[in-house]
Amino acid sequence: MLIFCCWLLQINLLYDSECPLCLHEIKFLEKRDINGNIKFTDLAAPDYNESSPENGKIDYEAGMKVIHAVMKDGEVVQGIEVFRRVYNAIGLGWVYACTSWPVIGPVVDWLYDIWARFRLQLTGRPALAQVVKERAERLAASGVPSCNDDKACKPLR
Repeated sequence: MLIFCCWLLQINLLYDSECPLCLHEIKFLEKRDINGNIKFTDLAAPDYNESSPENGKIDYEAGMKVIHAVMKDGEVVQGIEVFRRVYNAIGLGWVYACTSWPVIGPVVDWLYDIWARFRLQLTGRPALAQVVKERAERLAASGVPSCNDDKACKPLR
């Protein structure tokens, strides 16, 4: 039954390919996603479309603050809940099962929030504001289309 349920599950996992630890986790998950339940979407890719419902309309900055995933039905989840769902999708739900228990769950959520807050600095990268600014500058210099506040995509030049 678990395998059948997991086969039906589809998740769009938004990740930061410029984070070494994140990339290590993604490679682990890709190897184990034998049924193709997970779509891996790189927030750092120049063509990441933050206005897409498929990406939960999660903008780059929000996606960089905390991990997000978008379920097949459009539900957006974040934080440790992403790992619960993704690990369940690959048949390893037991790894994160205890994170939904009282006492343990809130502690793990709190620890993840600390990790997420300092992830960039801990992996040798600038603060989030600087990363966002540098990305915007790279995109502007390359002429890659960007989606503005009214969600209409247009070239940046």
